[in-house]
Amino acid sequence: MTNATPLFWAGPIRYWRWAARERPAYFYSVIIGAAGPVILFTVPPMLKRFGYERANPIPMTYPSTSFLAH
Repeated sequence: MTNATPLFWAGPIRYWRWAARERPAYFYSVIIGAAGPVILFTVPPMLKRFGYERANPIPMTYPSTSFLAH
């Protein structure tokens, strides 16, 4: 006989331990998914603080045709 699945709201830490052991794909996908918004708001300010500058955008059109008139 196996132990019953713990309920999340009864003991979240126990549930996380159970999920990491019994359903690791779901557990780690939730962890990675939750890290996305955190990274979104923390990495850009840190890069700016360390002096990182974004590259200039790639031109989307050809240069002016005035150089052909010469």
